[in-house]
Amino acid sequence: MLQALPRIGRRRALLGSAAALTVFGLLLWWLLPLGEEAPSATVTFSTGTPTGVYQKYGILLQRAIAKDMPKLDVRLRDSDGSQENVRRVATGEADFTIAAADAVESYKLEKKPGAGRLRGCARLYDDYVHLVVPRSSPVRSVADLKGRKVAVGPTGSGVRLIADNVLEAAGLDPEKDIEPLSDGIGTMPRLLQRHKIDAFFWSGGLPTGAVTELSQNTAIRLVPIGADLVAKLHAQGGASRYYRAAVMPADAYPDSEQGSSVQTVAVANLLMTRQDMDADLTEKLTRTVIDSRDRIGAQVHAAQLVDLRTAIYTDPLDLHEGARRYYRSIKP
Repeated sequence: MLQALPRIGRRRALLGSAAALTVFGLLLWWLLPLGEEAPSATVTFSTGTPTGVYQKYGILLQRAIAKDMPKLDVRLRDSDGSQENVRRVATGEADFTIAAADAVESYKLEKKPGAGRLRGCARLYDDYVHLVVPRSSPVRSVADLKGRKVAVGPTGSGVRLIADNVLEAAGLDPEKDIEPLSDGIGTMPRLLQRHKIDAFFWSGGLPTGAVTELSQNTAIRLVPIGADLVAKLHAQGGASRYYRAAVMPADAYPDSEQGSSVQTVAVANLLMTRQDMDADLTEKLTRTVIDSRDRIGAQVHAAQLVDLRTAIYTDPLDLHEGARRYYRSIKP
């Protein structure tokens, strides 16, 4: 018994027991996520139009967050698209959003309220510019839109920004050389079917459900936007430098393209927030976005293109400190 041990032995036994308890405690600390409680808060996520990729992605991300951070209440808000999304986050109307890089840069260049507070979390997938016309249309290039009725998206949308820039690169005044309609992807297809418009612009991930549905019910065609226009877009400077030449694969809309790919313009989408957003929450949300890529990608094809190797490049935004912590934590 302990009482029968010599005094020196009792001391050693007590020290040994203390050391064992310390080691055991450290082991528990290592194995168990003590202090790693999921964030408890309410955040607003600004998405997009009901039939666009932003909203579908937002809904699926909300579900993924609910599994990883059950105490975090994520509330989704529809929007007209990138330009409105950027404004909402910058001014505090929303906490997180997805927006195209050109819309972010445009907001910053115009020094609009809160622009300096914007921060990036991840580069996600690319939006592709769609110029959709009836298959029988004589329109073969952007320049051929002159004098025609064209849906170019709502004022606060990313598609409106990119449509205006593409039209200008083609030598057209977006207000004078076409008859612009401020309809979004929710009404554009129906207007084309009813011959109320001659064409519409859309900028979104591949495939966009509304365009897929239209292609299955109506004979349509995607008009190429060639490399020559990309060069002219870059010459515009400013936000247009974020556009790049891209190819829309033939299987994006097989019913309309009939085995042919289409040259077009693409722009990166960014997951973004504000500088004052809690760093721990932002780190965990960024982790969920990357970890849920395959689950979300099973339903939103564009999400499959989220790549950890490029996610850190959120130009024109600096990384949020929480996102930076995440990328550092997984660096080999």
